[in-house]
Amino acid sequence: MQKKEFSSVDIAVLVQELKDVIVNSRVNKIYQYDKKTIILKLHKTDSPQLRLVMEAGRRIHLTSYVLKPPKIPPGFCMALRKYLSGAWIDKIEQYKFERIVLLHLRKRIGNWKLILELFGEGNIILTDEKNKILQALIFKRMRDRNIIRNEVFEFPPSRSKNPFEMTKEDIKQGIVEFGETEVVRAIARLLGFGGFYSEEILSRANIEKNKLCDALQDSDFEAIFNSIQNILSAITLSKTQPSLILDEDDQFLDAIPLELNRYKNFSVKLLKTFNEVIDQFYLKDTAHKKAIAGGHVNKLEKEVERLERIISKQKQVLDDEKKSILNNKILGDAIYSHSGEIQMLLDYFSVTNRVGKEWATMFRAVLDAKKAGKTPATLVESFDSRNLIANIYVDGLHFKLNLRNTLFENAAKYYNLRKKSKQKSVGAISALKNSLNQQEELKTILTKTKDVTEGKPDQILTELEKSKIQNKKWYEKFRWFKDSTGLLVVAGKDSVSNEVLIKKYTDPDDPVFHADITGAPFVVIKTNRQIASEQSISEAGEFAASLSRAWRVGAGSVDVYWVRPSQLSKGGPSGEYVSKGSFVVTGKRNWLRNMPLKLAIGLIKEDNDFSFIGGPLNSVKKLTNYYVIIIPGDLKGKDLLTKVMRSLILKLPKKMRETTPKTSIEQIRAFIPYTKGRIAKD
Repeated sequence: MQKKEFSSVDIAVLVQELKDVIVNSRVNKIYQYDKKTIILKLHKTDSPQLRLVMEAGRRIHLTSYVLKPPKIPPGFCMALRKYLSGAWIDKIEQYKFERIVLLHLRKRIGNWKLILELFGEGNIILTDEKNKILQALIFKRMRDRNIIRNEVFEFPPSRSKNPFEMTKEDIKQGIVEFGETEVVRAIARLLGFGGFYSEEILSRANIEKNKLCDALQDSDFEAIFNSIQNILSAITLSKTQPSLILDEDDQFLDAIPLELNRYKNFSVKLLKTFNEVIDQFYLKDTAHKKAIAGGHVNKLEKEVERLERIISKQKQVLDDEKKSILNNKILGDAIYSHSGEIQMLLDYFSVTNRVGKEWATMFRAVLDAKKAGKTPATLVESFDSRNLIANIYVDGLHFKLNLRNTLFENAAKYYNLRKKSKQKSVGAISALKNSLNQQEELKTILTKTKDVTEGKPDQILTELEKSKIQNKKWYEKFRWFKDSTGLLVVAGKDSVSNEVLIKKYTDPDDPVFHADITGAPFVVIKTNRQIASEQSISEAGEFAASLSRAWRVGAGSVDVYWVRPSQLSKGGPSGEYVSKGSFVVTGKRNWLRNMPLKLAIGLIKEDNDFSFIGGPLNSVKKLTNYYVIIIPGDLKGKDLLTKVMRSLILKLPKKMRETTPKTSIEQIRAFIPYTKGRIAKD
């Protein structure tokens, strides 16, 4: 990957795009992904959720992927939450074509600026409305300015001029002053384009980049100015061509906002916005960095080998402890099994010692008795005279008998050793499990590291698509289905969504349905200016009936009527108050009598994944052969959901059943009114 940092051109394009998207959005949550990266989760009315990534010294863009933050937010993140949670974004701007982006935020209690520096090691700084520094990712003192809490924030001294503010003569005069410097260096320093875009400007102007400034002609200055204006106007007019540049192996080489001469012979992947381009580019780049952060393949392999050696030793320790547990029990039991002989032996030493005989004399006497074949002397193999231990051999077992201890104390010693071995084995098992888990994790990381290092961008992105945020359609906030003719039918969930559905999403030609019972949602057919068929009317009526309170009380059918949106009003008779989600119906009602309370839930397969659909029977049958019918009943909650899931699985062919992935029964809940009912026969 070539792109290491943003140029001023990149930032200008991104900021231009972000103005149209994030201004007037509200900061819902703030996360800190790593030491330099924060994510602002933004909410904007009638827009999908927005996630703004800001990485000090590196990037700013919207992302469609969920980056997992640490469980405990760092202090900087907590400080940002304190000030900016719930704040509105009033403005985003690039500071004087520098690699600095400013977010202007406000709340009732004050205004703030969040400043992202994208040069050098970078920084993220929060200031108040008087530019006093409140927080910073990195506090430091520098030669030309300080980033210190409670001091006034100062921008770094500008090393170049803003090309948006320069005339043709300004640019010419500025370049001339560089004298014998190469023109590519002069443009980079004078205008802040950087070497990359300075080369592009000269390529478009057909001027050698190594040409000296004092050798340029008036025609050269004209061409340079026109090239600069082409780039600047593309930014301001949003005439961009956001692209991912691919090399011969389809690896991402660069991410660019404009069509560039440099890459005219390269493979290009065009996307709608530069934000999307940067999002995909840095997603792959992040994958590579994770591979590096997790250790290079060789390091990981060595660590796996080290763990294997540790595991081998831990297994040996565990085996030894298991043997010790068994052996010590056998020895303790052997003492009790031969308690008579052993007690006689111990009594001999105890009594003889009390009358004053030497231990050495007693040892010789016992060994003589052993030679004569006398019991219990035959149990003794030898003596440890220093420690007063008799080495016993019985039933093929060797063990030590302490002559100063009782029989019970000798047996207890082995049982205690067994107990200690048991305790050690518990620790050994725990240590072994930890090592095996570490080994498994390392092997997984190693595999992923190899995949990330060797995989192509599209392969990696496909794998990471699982973390991509799925933006919901507007109607997914409601209950909905597609009828058997293909029209969208939408129902409210509660009083608030009822109100929103009618006021915001219902067009003049859309029929509005309501069950003739208190406690029922409005149901709307989105006709797209078509005439709804009798089939559509019937299915919408069935949907309205099934979602009403009639289902809850166990009714078999209920009357439903439909009207035009123009027949709905919030004005009650004589100024009577009409509650949220309710409307006064005027004029003729079109009745659908005795609409059955009945819904179907189906299972469909798309791209090797299974998903659920729900709605009136005919609409579900149109899309799948694998469905169950639900009617009012007394089975509730998880019992009902589990039964529906099992019934659906049994509807599948055997081969398909075997490959069905595990799916949460909670996905079915949304399709069953009040999560109550029973399965009916088809």
